[in-house]
Amino acid sequence: MKNKLLLITSFLLGLLTNAQDMLPVRGLAIAAPDKQNIDRFVKFIHEELAPRKINTLVLRVDYNFEYKSHPELQENNALSQAEVNKLVAACQQHGISIIPQINLLGHQSWESELGMLLKVYPQFDETPAIKLPSTYKWPNDDGLYCKSYCPLHPEVHQVVFELMDEIVSAFQADAFHAGMDEVFYLADDACVRCKGKNKAELFAGELTKIRNHLALKNKKLWIWGDRLLDGKTTGLGMWEASMNDTHPAIDLIPKDIMICDWHYERAEPTAAYFAVKGFDVATSSWRKGAVAKEQMAFLEGLRKNANPEIADRVKGMVHTSWSSAGDFLDRFYGPVDKNKEDDAVCFKMLFGL
Repeated sequence: MKNKLLLITSFLLGLLTNAQDMLPVRGLAIAAPDKQNIDRFVKFIHEELAPRKINTLVLRVDYNFEYKSHPELQENNALSQAEVNKLVAACQQHGISIIPQINLLGHQSWESELGMLLKVYPQFDETPAIKLPSTYKWPNDDGLYCKSYCPLHPEVHQVVFELMDEIVSAFQADAFHAGMDEVFYLADDACVRCKGKNKAELFAGELTKIRNHLALKNKKLWIWGDRLLDGKTTGLGMWEASMNDTHPAIDLIPKDIMICDWHYERAEPTAAYFAVKGFDVATSSWRKGAVAKEQMAFLEGLRKNANPEIADRVKGMVHTSWSSAGDFLDRFYGPVDKNKEDDAVCFKMLFGL
């Protein structure tokens, strides 16, 4: 009886999503589940992602893994290889590509807490003189959102690259997501290595180093695209685009980097910009279902109306969740209110209830 219900659900969801089949990427970006939610998340893959024809799962792993190369960086209760294997097997059964993510360059702290990289290796800090406050508020006098590591530190890439290699291998992945979003600290005047450097060139240099390392093993780099957009000219501002002069990096980096172009308040047309610039691109939604549907329609229109070279670079949608996987599942299986701004509700509105 259970299998019959799953088949019926899959058929009905297929009817809802036939219009979207033209998009090659149908994805979800979410935190990797903790140990307590592994089996629950595997069930979600089988019973919810597969029937909705989700084919891409970006998992924010960061330090939630039992690293062998750098065990000093793993968080408490980190996922074991056996637990990761459960996720991999479930995704492989349904043709879902896992793309593991470790936030690189920026997002090395959150509010009053350092991330593991700077906690263990404080010498990598781009702004060591800026201390995390006991009570975090934004805005603040230091312009502190999240810390960055120094991209010119001579030892940082040995550590970062070993983590990348291990996580790509652990998840049997063909691609790696480096984050690279919302980088506010770069070429800081107090950094002995970066002071006075061109921020776009520094950002492009870091991206290129990461991309080149992955390319050695034929792996593809994915990133968030906000630092490659001009926040002033576009009117997108400092979050969804750059106001600190990193945007010229778009003309300095390899074209085989996959861009996740996130916009949460409006269906901004910047996917077309990335495609015209020569990049593969997917648009990313979050909490507003109506905006997500508009984004999907815009991408479908681009693929239908643009010339083949541009249309082929417009890959699809990667919906985002910024809570824990457990919290997302709680909301996903809770009551649906289409008038509520919620990442789980938005996911259902985008890919079928």
